Amino acid sequence: MNTPIRSQRLIALFAAALLLFNFPLLALWNRHALLWGLPLFPTALFLVWGTLIALLALAIERTER
Repeated sequence: MNTPIRSQRLIALFAAALLLFNFPLLALWNRHALLWGLPLFPTALFLVWGTLIALLALAIERTER
């Protein structure tokens, strides 16, 4: 069953993904720096991507009471 709150959460996650992977915010991470010994830009992309996938799984699998 697709409840209205679940739909709203999925739409909010989609909007967050669009904003996070858009140029102005991506340009903030595009620096010559290291994070845990890894280049900042690909590491930040991977962490944001993984977080969005985890939140998506949580939103879909969560049962409403």
